[in-house]
Amino acid sequence: MRAEIVLLNWNGIGHLRRFLPSVVAAAPRGVGVTVVDNGSTDDSVGMLHREFPSVKVLCLDRNYGFAEGYNRALAQIETEYCVLLNSDVETPCGWLEPILELFDREPDVAAAAPKLRSYERRDCFEYAGAAGGYIDYLGYPFCRGRILQHIERDEGQYDDARDLFWVSGAAFCCRRSVFMQLGGFDANFFAHMEEIDLCWRMQLAGYRVRIVPLSCVYHLGGGTLSCNSPTKIYYNHRNNLAMLFKCASPRQRIVVALLRPWLDAAAACSYLMQGRWASFCAVGRAWWCFLGWHGRLSRERRAIRRERRREAGVYIYPYSILVRYLFGRRTFGKMM
Repeated sequence: MRAEIVLLNWNGIGHLRRFLPSVVAAAPRGVGVTVVDNGSTDDSVGMLHREFPSVKVLCLDRNYGFAEGYNRALAQIETEYCVLLNSDVETPCGWLEPILELFDREPDVAAAAPKLRSYERRDCFEYAGAAGGYIDYLGYPFCRGRILQHIERDEGQYDDARDLFWVSGAAFCCRRSVFMQLGGFDANFFAHMEEIDLCWRMQLAGYRVRIVPLSCVYHLGGGTLSCNSPTKIYYNHRNNLAMLFKCASPRQRIVVALLRPWLDAAAACSYLMQGRWASFCAVGRAWWCFLGWHGRLSRERRAIRRERRREAGVYIYPYSILVRYLFGRRTFGKMM
């Protein structure tokens, strides 16, 4: 087959029943659908065999998380392109063809994604990826259509296809050869930020990342961890720091090293003032783990720098979105 749509599942029988029918119905000819079960303890696997006999099922022995779960899956799938799709995404007919045509036409594009709209507020962008993402100089991700917690209505303002810094793991389409060449997602991340880290490494290796707004899917979001979850706060802080240490230029690393400890301390204190003790501790644990990773990250950084073909700084916002947000710039159009 030319491409494979791969959904990672962990105890998500409800999402599979709700969203998988649209995925199967919209899969173009020559594109298969595989569900990778990450050691579920519910009846996901049995339900798939009974209700979706055309869908291939790949069972892992335990929950490896988002990153390593997909790494293990793609090691066993032999198609030119892979479409990594969250189990809570609704796909309309015709969504995938423009992305596959892009890959056929432009061989240096390693990853691409559709526009993400909210499943529940269908005229609005969805938090996880909107119309494609960037990061600012301090490492904070933002999207065309979403700055921090401010989400825009989709009125066609970001319908231009373009290269950018990252695309969402909720609907992450990639060349399998490049994914495998670069070692896939960082398995140590477990979940969160792994797609941004991989997109950065793809660009350093000389490839491009692109949004295809002609294609659009609808993402429910928040199916695993809520935005206020201390676990999610821990993963986001830890993985963001690790990504910056590995991939950022020497100059950017110096700026981050000087400013990020103070900003993360301020975030931790704000959680404490809100009475969110677990979230306060999550930031501290993230830093403790990040510092413990120093030796491994240093080796990975050296390997990445040895293999780099270009810098990715052209898509790194040279200012702080936090500062600009405080001064009222709360849409992507006002940021740029």
